[in-house]
Amino acid sequence: MSDQPRDWDKELAAIDKVMAKSAGSPAAPSAPAQRGGGAAVAAPAFGGAVSRRAALTTWIRAGLGVLVAAAVLQWPYAHRCGLGLMLYLGAATMVAVAGIWTMIISWKRRQGWAHLAGLGVFLGGLALVATVLLPRLGYAVTVLPWMCE
Repeated sequence: MSDQPRDWDKELAAIDKVMAKSAGSPAAPSAPAQRGGGAAVAAPAFGGAVSRRAALTTWIRAGLGVLVAAAVLQWPYAHRCGLGLMLYLGAATMVAVAGIWTMIISWKRRQGWAHLAGLGVFLGGLALVATVLLPRLGYAVTVLPWMCE
């Protein structure tokens, strides 16, 4: 080891030069990629603004999820067994899918309240699916059949 002190000004100047060179050459392209010839689609940065149209379409998705969940709760057909059960199970699964769809879009667009609405729709869809599946998989006290006799 040398007994001479370090020249911090020289070392910091060298670091500044390296940083200036790396700032001059961008590591990633600055423009968002185009998809299929349409408008550019990019998620906003943290704190970035979302366009009104994007916010509106996110809330339309959330609203559709809530409407589908409410419609499945009012299912007018028999769904104790057979084909009616399969259709009801498919509709209940679609409620959960609508919730996931809303959560993904709202997460990308940084819309917290819409994300919570999507989470509620997703959990409601899981509850609907559970009410169908659990009694038929032997989890509940009463075991229900899949097919009608």
